[in-house]
Amino acid sequence: MILTEVHFFSETLGMRCTMNVLLPQRPLRDARTGKAPACRTLYLLHGYSDDHTAWQRWTSIERYAEPYNLTVVMPAVHLSFYTDMAHGGAYWQFISQEVPAVARQLFPLSAAREDTFVAGLSMGGYGAFKLALTHPERFAAAASLSGALDVRETVRAHGRHEDLAWLKQMQNIFGDLSKVAGSEHDLFVLAEKTAASQVKPRLYQCCGTEDFLYPDNVRFRDHVRTLALDLTFEEGPGDHHWAYWDAMIQRVLAWMFSS
Repeated sequence: MILTEVHFFSETLGMRCTMNVLLPQRPLRDARTGKAPACRTLYLLHGYSDDHTAWQRWTSIERYAEPYNLTVVMPAVHLSFYTDMAHGGAYWQFISQEVPAVARQLFPLSAAREDTFVAGLSMGGYGAFKLALTHPERFAAAASLSGALDVRETVRAHGRHEDLAWLKQMQNIFGDLSKVAGSEHDLFVLAEKTAASQVKPRLYQCCGTEDFLYPDNVRFRDHVRTLALDLTFEEGPGDHHWAYWDAMIQRVLAWMFSS
């Protein structure tokens, strides 16, 4: 595969941004004729403390993606929770609008729904489901690995009410934390809206049973099971750690591109 690090100016954020992109290397005859078909794309999202390099540094995503003839786009969104921050950048607009536009400007990527997928871990799991449930018309499938799926609990610092730095950061992101539940940030509400729509993405959710986010994942799973959504859920031994995500991203790809 081809690996490229893209540096570009974001009009949305007003700053230089970065994303890593893995692309299938086409046969030389296709490169000469310019007849290479448009690629299907996986937007692969990082967690809260990571950046655009994390998936490549800590997993073998390049090796895992190669058999699927797949382009993998890995953007950096900093500590944004993939959200238009109350006090910060418009990262929801950035990830949902600008990143796909820039990627398709630079690379031969299909814009068709059936060729567009998203996945992520922890904060990125939240971002992946937020993208697919907000824009089901754009994504064929989405996967969350150990996702921070219950943002109502996330903004409460998982019971760490004395963690003032965390609460301050959540306020910087979401604003008034008392208004997060039931808002456009709440995946439980987004799932209900998507279930009532005609177009629904397939969903995959996994979490280790020793993960501090496991209770959040169980709540989201149980809620989605009451709705008309196609959810595959897997659990098993595992903590909030790269060893788990390296194993599970292989299962995600097999599930996502089995047909």
